[in-house]
Amino acid sequence: MAGRYDFASDNVAGAMPEVIEALIAANAGVASGYGTDHVSARAADLIRAALDADAEVRFTASGTAANALALATLAQPHEAVLAHEHAHICTDETGAPGFFGSGVGLIGLPGASGKIERAALEAALAQPDVSYRQPAAALSLTTATEYGTVYSADALKALAAPVKAKGYGLHLDGARLANAVAAGFDLKDIARMGVDILVMGGTKAGSTPTEALVLLNKDLARRFDARLKHAGQLVSKGRFLAAPWIGMLETGAWSTRAAHANAMAQRLAALMPFEVLHPVEANGLFVAMDERALERLRGKGWFVYRFLDGSVRFMCSWATTPELVDELGQALREIA
Repeated sequence: MAGRYDFASDNVAGAMPEVIEALIAANAGVASGYGTDHVSARAADLIRAALDADAEVRFTASGTAANALALATLAQPHEAVLAHEHAHICTDETGAPGFFGSGVGLIGLPGASGKIERAALEAALAQPDVSYRQPAAALSLTTATEYGTVYSADALKALAAPVKAKGYGLHLDGARLANAVAAGFDLKDIARMGVDILVMGGTKAGSTPTEALVLLNKDLARRFDARLKHAGQLVSKGRFLAAPWIGMLETGAWSTRAAHANAMAQRLAALMPFEVLHPVEANGLFVAMDERALERLRGKGWFVYRFLDGSVRFMCSWATTPELVDELGQALREIA
């Protein structure tokens, strides 16, 4: 039986129709290169409007590159970035922040369900500067988190405040920001809490590969295009990274399709015969499943990953249908 990857990740689905239509429209005629074109300008305007903030906007082909470039901008090679110990930058980016940042370090912090524990952050911020370890220079936050949970605006502000008080940088990894917005998070709070650089996720939301790198602290924009070029991320036909954002934001599909993915996760949670280990607030479920049960599920053709905490992860996407959820739910009941 061929493997079915429908719930393996939210990046297994193709691009939503709104994205394809925007790409076709952007393909007409000629345009200047390297992000100086009219399509990129329009997409950037839409992002600024959504955030209700003035910002410099650039587009990259991957979230790993966007995150690593952001952190390399906020921290020097002899410094480090604080993050949740299971954040994507700490566990899934193969040292890219250190590579792009010429040695920038990462300091992992604990916290339930992917959310940083405030006391742990404050303890890390209180550490003295010494010559033999990389001192913290920035904080990286993620919402929705790696465990599908969504910070409240107040919780994010409580983490951001002591960081900004020390004059440190603030990065927000928004690979699944659309799902957080669909769960009630207000985009306008990002600028209010002092985020310096936002990575606004497009790929997992249902686009072709594209992430928006939003420099809310415009002082960081100096020579940033040179940084992009140096990293191989200043794409010549930049309009094709920007165009999907016109399709997603002008139509509202970026958030409405994320709301659908979230709803499918709730539907699957209602059918799940295994213990759900983290609150289902975005588009993912994390369940307790032993290896034998996982192998039985894979024997039925469904492939899903065992995650960092030992749970088994099920991800829904913009393309997940109720019928597909119900079919998986039946398979899960048969192996439970």
